[in-house]
Amino acid sequence: MPNNLKARSFGVAFAVLLFTCSFALPTHAQQKRAEDYPPPKPAFPGQTNAPAPSKPSPPLKVDVIIPRFNAPWSLAFMPNGKMLVAERYGFIRVAQMDGFYSAPIAGVPDTKVVAAESLHDVVVDPDFAHNRMIYFTYFAPPPGEAPGVWPIDVFYGNVWKASVSERRTMRVGEERLARAHLSEDERHLENVEVLLDGVNRRIVFAPDGTMFITGADRFRFYEPSYDGTDHEILDPDILRNFTGRVVRINKDGSIPKDNPFLDQPTVLPETYSYGHRDPEGAAINPATGKLWVIEHGPMGGDKISIIQPGRNYGWPNVSYGRRYNGDLLAGKGLTQAPGVEQPVYFWYPDIAPCGMIFYTGDMFPEWKGNILIGGMGAKSLIRLVLDGDKVVAEERLLKDLNARVREVQQGPDGAIYSLLDDGRLIRISRK
Repeated sequence: MPNNLKARSFGVAFAVLLFTCSFALPTHAQQKRAEDYPPPKPAFPGQTNAPAPSKPSPPLKVDVIIPRFNAPWSLAFMPNGKMLVAERYGFIRVAQMDGFYSAPIAGVPDTKVVAAESLHDVVVDPDFAHNRMIYFTYFAPPPGEAPGVWPIDVFYGNVWKASVSERRTMRVGEERLARAHLSEDERHLENVEVLLDGVNRRIVFAPDGTMFITGADRFRFYEPSYDGTDHEILDPDILRNFTGRVVRINKDGSIPKDNPFLDQPTVLPETYSYGHRDPEGAAINPATGKLWVIEHGPMGGDKISIIQPGRNYGWPNVSYGRRYNGDLLAGKGLTQAPGVEQPVYFWYPDIAPCGMIFYTGDMFPEWKGNILIGGMGAKSLIRLVLDGDKVVAEERLLKDLNARVREVQQGPDGAIYSLLDDGRLIRISRK
């Protein structure tokens, strides 16, 4: 076994127990719940708590394709019908419909696993059949540090104790986007190239050929607490560069010439939108070509938004959630503010979302144009029915599985393929 694989594998079994939440909560706050506080008032009717659809979904059949991956995070279909599955401990595997899955693909860069940071998304290039390129996001260890699994306090507790000036010299690791060529035998990556630092959640290809990548709040660079602030953050450079961002680049890592902040030298040129917290689902609405993003709130306030260039989405000053200790964010609990975009829809309490698609297949014609979301906290597959850009109905499916739904993808057959946090890869079809 290569040395990097040995280093990465030593703590996997132990770490499964540590990292059951995507954006882990501070231990001192475990007793607090959103339900203990009054829900926030929506900005407009239908922004939350949509009714059930007038016609429920048909009976569903769930088949287990593969019973046990090691902490899977994302999957992507290749043109040959096989799937790439990314596991958070730094492995990418090839999976087949007959239940086979490969040993880890060689050549994946070293990954540091700490708190919510790890190997995350994997996608295939739209022209994969010709160029065999894949893209993936991960958390890279600092130079000289071996890959491995670290206690949660390395990322949260140690950072809280340090001043901002101290944090800026801490060698914690780096969020990263990379691409590589997948060998013809599907066993190793070739010509791995880092395209961008600072983001490592979802990757989405836009209709114009550019790429959107979502990144979580990099609180460690600016704020003394993880789950919110006692004061408003007013510095525009902090908001645009260090709060969670959606970035936009070309497939080769270059910057599109129409990105919104190119005339502002203190804003990173890849920044497309900002004020996000932890956007773990993203998809293009095929009806409009617009990017929709779903993200974790703090305690309450998970939300879904339509992303517009150059816009502020609120974090950490404006949110439909609370701090994990129950306090109001920024001491005010603002859910609206001038210059801040409102979400299309929000949840209170949380659903803990991860993964989303717009359904376009033929197996479920009644779902066409609907959004399907993986609900980890909700332990369900969540279906949102749209009327234009408005959510008009919400349905929660697969609740009988009692499982955290991590990833949602539509297969070439129109069925839905989901990764569950217990390691299963399932296929969802009509019964």
